[in-house]
This record gives sequence, C-alpha cells and structure tokens, in this order.
Amino acid sequence: MSQSKGAGQIRLEQIRKRIEETDLVPSRMPLLDGIGKACQALKGRGIGTLAGLRGEWKSAARLNALAKTAGLDPQYLALLRREVESWFPKPCPLTSFGWLPKAEIAKFEKAGIRDAAELTRAAGTAAGRAALAKYTRADPEIIRALFRCADLTRVQWVSPTAARMLVEAGVESAAGLAQADAERLCAALERVNAGGKFFKGKIGLRDVKRLIRAAGYLWTDC
Repeated sequence: MSQSKGAGQIRLEQIRKRIEETDLVPSRMPLLDGIGKACQALKGRGIGTLAGLRGEWKSAARLNALAKTAGLDPQYLALLRREVESWFPKPCPLTSFGWLPKAEIAKFEKAGIRDAAELTRAAGTAAGRAALAKYTRADPEIIRALFRCADLTRVQWVSPTAARMLVEAGVESAAGLAQADAERLCAALERVNAGGKFFKGKIGLRDVKRLIRAAGYLWTDC
C-alpha cells in the first residue's frame, strides 16, 4: 500500500500548495484568489495543521465564528471546506464492488470487514492478505482483486467502477496510479471502455491527469 499522511501531519502550507497545483474544477477556481491570505489568517488564529482546521469547521456555526475571528469571507471558507473535505473519499461498502462474487464478499462481512477502508487495513501486506484468506476462507485471488480496487478508491474521484476500469487498464494500486503516464493511461482506459462498456462518453486526458495528481496526495483522516 502506498504511504499516506494523517491530517495531523499536514501543514497549512501543504494545503495551499495542493490547491495551487491542482487543476481545480470551475466551481472551485475562486480558491486560487486569496489562498495565501487565508492560510496566513488561519495561522494567526493558531491553526497550523489540517486536523486543526477541520476541527474548526465541523459545523456552520463554528465555521462562521472562525471566519469572523480570522477576518475571512465565510463563503470563501465554506468553499475551502468543500474542497478539502473532497480529499477524503467516504469508504465504499464492499457490496459496491458488485462484479465480484457475492458469496466471497459475504465472507469478509461475516468477519466484520464491511468497507474498503477496513479491507485495505487488513490486506495491506502480503502477510495480511494470507492471514485474511486463512481467517475468512475467501479465495486469495478475490482478496487480491478486492484489495486492488479498494486501495484505488482511496483516491479522490475514484469510484468502485473507476477502480475496476483502472485495474483492467493495468493500474495495480493508488501508488501505481500516482506514477502513471497520463496519455498512456487515458488510451488504456479508452480501450477498457470500448463500446461504452462502463459509461457513455469520452474519457478526457485532463480528468486522467487530475486522477494521477490526486493519487499523489493520500492524506487520511487519522
């Protein structure tokens, strides 16, 4: 499994850098205007880490109070919250990987492993996968297939279906996605989706580049 950093380790400067380097979707572009000022104002309020920032905007009331004391526009801070929270995809239930045998998925659920986050923690190493196979009596190949997809869904924007497509395109992990060549991966995904197998429409190179960059940032809630 690729390395990731907990929210307590992420400094505001890293948040600023990520926003400035990201090809933001149009609705988030206003963040670029004033992100430096916002980070400076937040540091002035004693907020130095991502964990500290997330703790201060858990509710609308707290967000508005922070905006007032830091001298920031509440709407700007709310937009920053939406962007930052999108970096932490909600773990997918294992049942969302519906192309895998239901009977095998049920074995994990019986063992108390119900979502992608729990699966990646249990199967993050070869030894872990071997122990999981022994404990659940699940097919080792299913465990490997499920782990690859679960690991990829840790990346912003990667749904279970997108994870399946990436695996079929030759991407084995989130770390592998971060190192992928955008043009080659885009072409591989087009081949995987030939004839609209997974969705209608064209796979854009710009979106593939966004995925690759997002995979380079595996920041976690812990």
